[in-house]
Amino acid sequence: MTGIVVEGVSRSFGAVHAVRGATLHAEPGRVTGLVGPNGAGKTTLLLMLASLLAPDAGTITIGGVDPSADPLAARRMLGWMPDALGAWPSLTARETIITTARLYGIPRPAAAARAQQLLDLVGLRDLADAPAKVLSRGQKQKLGLARALVHDPGVLLLDEPASGLDPEARVQLRVLLRRLAAEGRTILISSHILSELEEVVDDAVFLVAGSVVDAAPAQATARAWRVRLVGADEGRERADAWQIASTLGIAPETLHVDRGTVLLGFANEGAAAEALGALVNAGLAVAEFAPAQSALEHAFLNLHPSSAPQGGLS
Repeated sequence: MTGIVVEGVSRSFGAVHAVRGATLHAEPGRVTGLVGPNGAGKTTLLLMLASLLAPDAGTITIGGVDPSADPLAARRMLGWMPDALGAWPSLTARETIITTARLYGIPRPAAAARAQQLLDLVGLRDLADAPAKVLSRGQKQKLGLARALVHDPGVLLLDEPASGLDPEARVQLRVLLRRLAAEGRTILISSHILSELEEVVDDAVFLVAGSVVDAAPAQATARAWRVRLVGADEGRERADAWQIASTLGIAPETLHVDRGTVLLGFANEGAAAEALGALVNAGLAVAEFAPAQSALEHAFLNLHPSSAPQGGLS
């Protein structure tokens, strides 16, 4: 199977520097998340990986192949699913997949068999013969994933694949991506839904203003934890905050309250565990004690400190 290597890649559009000296590696058998705010350059980077844009500087290799120098060889290895992939409105879902397979040189009988396999895989069996124009946004996303998989690629580039999917379909997508990675494929996925990425990725690359940034300092900052005492409600928030603060020896006014819970900041899991022990030993009935953010959300928000919630301990 093949991996992705990006070294010092830049791309500008006039005066706009979309990607600046980006370096990243995505390994076979792993799901790598590409994380960044709107306008960070994620889609531009994916377009360069997909051989649809050429970098102004730097190098890209897909399984040792430079997509700019040999786009056809790269595309044989790549499955590309953009955020919004146009569909032929008059073709059915089955015909769409068969047509895509034929464009990859797959003989018609094999293309038909592959279409049925993929329709089952992405959950479109019941809509196989419905024209694409009647499909919902989420159903079109499923069709886009089927098209990306039609030639059994070793590398998948997925731009917001969960967009428009209902909760059940999101879970099915996570399971499918983990299975595809277990088969040895390289998967690079871009998404704004950080909680979804947290469930599926092995590695994360943070892209801010076109540059890959080291998230380690952000990950090392205090992380918010949510604490709720038995019987807590919004009317008791401040009283609970006072009890928690008194037990832990911190100023109550430094704590935040939210929907019946108290938010605390801890430097690491060890500090959080010590605080939990102190609360329980003091006789407080703790009903909930858990991170308020996933590790990925915490790192991302702390790349932009003004948007990160504050805690009481560090």
